[in-house]
Amino acid sequence: MVRLRGPLVAWALTLVLLAVSTVTMIAFQDKGFVPVKPGETGQETLPATPLVFVAYAFVWVALLGYVVLLWRRLGRVERELDQVRAKLQGRT
Repeated sequence: MVRLRGPLVAWALTLVLLAVSTVTMIAFQDKGFVPVKPGETGQETLPATPLVFVAYAFVWVALLGYVVLLWRRLGRVERELDQVRAKLQGRT
């Protein structure tokens, strides 16, 4: 069961990010071409802005997950080294 935790978390994060990106795309759906009347110059918006936000969020979540994974593995290696060191000191 311990071996499955990492892939399950990865799948869960992927599904959450997919859901967020889908909702974002639906919310900011392009309405098609709308001609601008003279004198109606509004501020331009980039429809890709929400997708860029989701991409950056995905990268930061992936980086954080990777750092946590490395931190846990390093702790496990340090515990094993302590056990080996204790066994070696017990023999002499």
